[in-house]
Amino acid sequence: MMEWSGGYGMMFGSLMMFLVLALVIAVAILLVRWLRGPWHPMQSSTHAPPPARTALDILKERYAQGEIDKSEFDERRRTLGD
Repeated sequence: MMEWSGGYGMMFGSLMMFLVLALVIAVAILLVRWLRGPWHPMQSSTHAPPPARTALDILKERYAQGEIDKSEFDERRRTLGD
């Protein structure tokens, strides 16, 4: 005769199948994340930050817009060392 040895039979078979499947999927996801490296949302952007404007750039812009005259532009440019 066959004995069940206290087993649960098919009662928890489908539950165990889903648990094992979930475990396999979780391990696969973790493995892919580990192989790809850390995820940084700011670094994944394709847009580069705008270049930093120097003081001379701002001075040239103000002169071009007519905010300052030529003598003030020349004086401030000498002060900046350019």
